Amino acid sequence: MSVVNNLSIGYAPYSSDFSAPGDRRRFVYYANSKAIDFEIAKPENEYDIVYVTHGADITLWSKYDKSKAVIVYELIDSYLAWPVFSFYGLFRGLAKYLSGKHKYCQLNSKKSIESMCRRADIVICSTEEQKNDIRRYCDDVRIILDVKSEYHNYKMTLQPKLNNNELNIAWEGVPGNIKSFTVIRDALSILSKQYQINLHLITALKYKKYMNKYVTKHTINEVKKYIDIKNVYLYQWNELTVSHISSACDFAIIPIDLNNTPFFANALDKGKPEDKLLIFWLMGLPAVVSETPPHLRAMKGAGVSMACSTTNDWVSTIKDIVDNKTKRNQSAKKGFAYASRVNSEERIISLWDDLFEDIERFHIPPRRPETLT
Repeated sequence: MSVVNNLSIGYAPYSSDFSAPGDRRRFVYYANSKAIDFEIAKPENEYDIVYVTHGADITLWSKYDKSKAVIVYELIDSYLAWPVFSFYGLFRGLAKYLSGKHKYCQLNSKKSIESMCRRADIVICSTEEQKNDIRRYCDDVRIILDVKSEYHNYKMTLQPKLNNNELNIAWEGVPGNIKSFTVIRDALSILSKQYQINLHLITALKYKKYMNKYVTKHTINEVKKYIDIKNVYLYQWNELTVSHISSACDFAIIPIDLNNTPFFANALDKGKPEDKLLIFWLMGLPAVVSETPPHLRAMKGAGVSMACSTTNDWVSTIKDIVDNKTKRNQSAKKGFAYASRVNSEERIISLWDDLFEDIERFHIPPRRPETLT
């Protein structure tokens, strides 16, 4: 990677202090691991490479002169799967402009994303479905999942026999996704007649409802709205909390709402990569999940069948692993082995190495030797 160290790299981040998950788990992690120098990108400067995250001002960077730099754009959510006339598609761009996050006003946020993909020389995404959508606008599209080294306790721990018919179930995510518990409300109600269900939710205890900036909400109110199980425990999210609380549970769940409404499709939820499933597997925890394409691919790769699409699926799958300790432990072992193989730090770092080596080989012209005096 010696050539990269001689290149000027600008990074348009999710957060100015690199504290956002997308910064910590992706380019910044890689650059730090390889001691690659970079600076926060300024549009008035010229670079060899500009790495633009989706948290940056894409209305600005999509206009950056093609002759100035190679642009790598990171689009890891399924925004291009939004319907043209979805609420977010029509008004998110205006909201970002009015809040000062975007310099130029593009009413339809999806159009801004399309323009950014067209300008980019390479786009990084997280699923095959995203890759197929992006290829309409950019020829070089690559799938790179998050580095997961910040999650501790990567060891295979056999799950003990359940105590007193109690089910300790882990869930991890942002507060806004607690609404997905509507998917399993009926299943949990049925199971609660046979087991004592304890839900352990690892999330932010309060959050900003709009654009991560406006209107503070308390997560407990989301719990009351969408979950009717009596024993719900909330934990403030951090890397240690996720590993310690999750690994003490019997299994994890990842419910995702796969239904659409007339004006807003749950495209972002449907298109989420298998990252969260891999995290639970790397902690040695079996996981019961909604039947999305990325989940199905991961389950098939691991040789596990714990993806659900109906209430009956959720009930029967959970009962199966609860009542069968051997199957529960086999599922955890298979998931751990698969996640360790496809999402090890070495594997992800090698994909980043390939990306920058290809940029050097195909995109960056050789520098002229300095004139001797």
